[in-house]
Amino acid sequence: MNDRPPLPSPHEVQGDSARYGALLQVVEAIATHSDLSTLIQDLARLLPLLVPVNFVGLSLYDAQRGVMRLHVLQANVPADIIGGQEAPLADTPAGLVWDTQRPLLINDLTKESRWPTIVGLMREDGVQSCCLVPLTSVDRQLGALEFSSLQPSAYGEQDLDLMQQIGRQVAVAVENVLNREAANASRRDVERQRDRFALLLRMTNTMASTLDLREVFKAVSLCLREMVPQEYASLILYQSKTNRVRLEALDFPDNEGALTEGAMSDVAGSLAGLAFERKRPAVANTLPELQSFAHAVPQLLIRKGFHSMCSLPLLSRDRVIGCLNLASRQEQAFGEQDLAFLSQVAGQIALAVENALAYQEITELKDRLTEEKQYLEEEIRLEHGFDDIIGDSRALKQVLSQVEIVAPTHATVLIQGETGTGKELIARAIHRLSGRNQRTFVKLNCAAIPTGLLESELFGHERGAFTGAIAQKVGRFELAHGGTIFLDEVGEIPLELQSKLLRVLQEQEFERLGSTRTVHVDIRLIAATNRDLAKLVEDHEFRSDLYYRLNVFPVTLPPLRERREDIPVLVRYFTQHYAARMKKPIESIPAATLEALSRYHWPGNIRELENLVERAVILTQGTHLQVPLPELKIQAQEPSPPATTFHDAERDQILRTLRDTRWVIGGPDGAAARLGLKRTTLTSKIKKLGISRPRE
Repeated sequence: MNDRPPLPSPHEVQGDSARYGALLQVVEAIATHSDLSTLIQDLARLLPLLVPVNFVGLSLYDAQRGVMRLHVLQANVPADIIGGQEAPLADTPAGLVWDTQRPLLINDLTKESRWPTIVGLMREDGVQSCCLVPLTSVDRQLGALEFSSLQPSAYGEQDLDLMQQIGRQVAVAVENVLNREAANASRRDVERQRDRFALLLRMTNTMASTLDLREVFKAVSLCLREMVPQEYASLILYQSKTNRVRLEALDFPDNEGALTEGAMSDVAGSLAGLAFERKRPAVANTLPELQSFAHAVPQLLIRKGFHSMCSLPLLSRDRVIGCLNLASRQEQAFGEQDLAFLSQVAGQIALAVENALAYQEITELKDRLTEEKQYLEEEIRLEHGFDDIIGDSRALKQVLSQVEIVAPTHATVLIQGETGTGKELIARAIHRLSGRNQRTFVKLNCAAIPTGLLESELFGHERGAFTGAIAQKVGRFELAHGGTIFLDEVGEIPLELQSKLLRVLQEQEFERLGSTRTVHVDIRLIAATNRDLAKLVEDHEFRSDLYYRLNVFPVTLPPLRERREDIPVLVRYFTQHYAARMKKPIESIPAATLEALSRYHWPGNIRELENLVERAVILTQGTHLQVPLPELKIQAQEPSPPATTFHDAERDQILRTLRDTRWVIGGPDGAAARLGLKRTTLTSKIKKLGISRPRE
């Protein structure tokens, strides 16, 4: 009996020979490739000679994230398949093969209930059977190699041994590629560190050669773009006087004027604010992280397509003097190595900023010795809310003292003064210093609104209340609910509206035009006028009861001619303001010009002065302000003394009338009748004005 197996037929010998030849080609392809993608392409081309395969996939385990990642997936049939998908171990058959280190054979995917997501995608591509083998090297478990077919039951037990042999060969090739990539990454890191060191050295040399912060920042920003992905850079410096930050320098091509160098702002609610608070870098590396900041700058960057941002504090002797801000349109743009490098850059910038600020301070001190008050000095106390009121004269200080007294109360304030003396600024200061400063400040110039529309502006109207009222309108009093309403030129309000205004002040309620519903409001009224309301009351052009209700706390603003010591300060302030706006390098104001401006009587007050300075800045061609003094028509003599006050005029008139009537007050020919007053009213005025009959 012969126990030897039968000899293969010539056809079988020819088939095995072709198969071994194909296997040899596969082994050679595996041995010669150093790139995973091209390796899988060749496997997809050669493996069909050995086993029935339409798709070849390579899944590797990511130990840091605990997921299986399909690095490449190659098909030899038309299909829209790409790699890059990730899934937890439990959600993919490759995870099971990696975990158990055993091959997995699925001959009918229609009956497979595990891994519904992955299997569903395979079914969509027409896959009916698959086989996965582990990829394992001598040192570690790498992942799994997947063979898929469009035919059911395409793989048998006899194919497993061959596919496992192929898997072992592929594992060796994969490990070689991964080791090579790790070596290349290490080499790139060394080169990157070398480049960054050279960059730091170059920036240090640049900073040492200039004390101009903008030049320093320009060089730093240009250098950083070579090493860190960023399309936005800004440098902000902390201003201790105002507790705010100043945008010192900006590199943002897509700005379109939204941010301006020199602008002041708060950092609360911003990434920079976090860096200021923690004294270490603050990073938002994803869009949701960036969206969590409500500050205007992050929101602007989001609208421009940015996804990452970092703020690096500039530290000097353990205090934050500013921040370097960078942003990128890429997510995860700022890694740990980047932050370590950028922190070194921020340290160099902090030194440059300190040197520049010290030099700037020395320069300013030197300039003050050579030129008189070259820059405007803010004399008003910013913490009291008078940052936009310029001057330090005694007359102005008295007004501001009154403002500080009345602001915390809810009293009505009547601001009196000539046109152009700054009545609205005083009204705003009262509002800022009051308990209503978090609510709306609503203003209305009563002289600028036609009489027929003034009531609608003040109290609003309903649809159809009058011709042209096509929609409901909310009035200024409703807008000011909880806040302050400022009525400028209140003396221009017509008599027929004054009663309704009085009711609002007394009852805090009114009705809109065309409505019967009462609207209740909580407002504080500040009124202003350049007219003599008491005289208007005498002429029956203004209601006396409304006048007394407005005149609870009168504040009279001095004209500019009565605060001449403030004129040089105001001139410097307006010069600096308009020179910056027009980008003109005006550095000084001639002393003779300041003296001439101080002598002028300024009938238009501060408004006239501001307009003249603006015109002068426009005309100036050099670095010294050129004021068109002939336009002022300054007289050699001093201005005439101020006109007699209403108080004195009223007293003189009553005295003359009493003398003419021989001090008879009552009766048809008495002083009261001649003055058009009631006897009791005249008696009251005599006492108030301190008038007494002389002894004969």
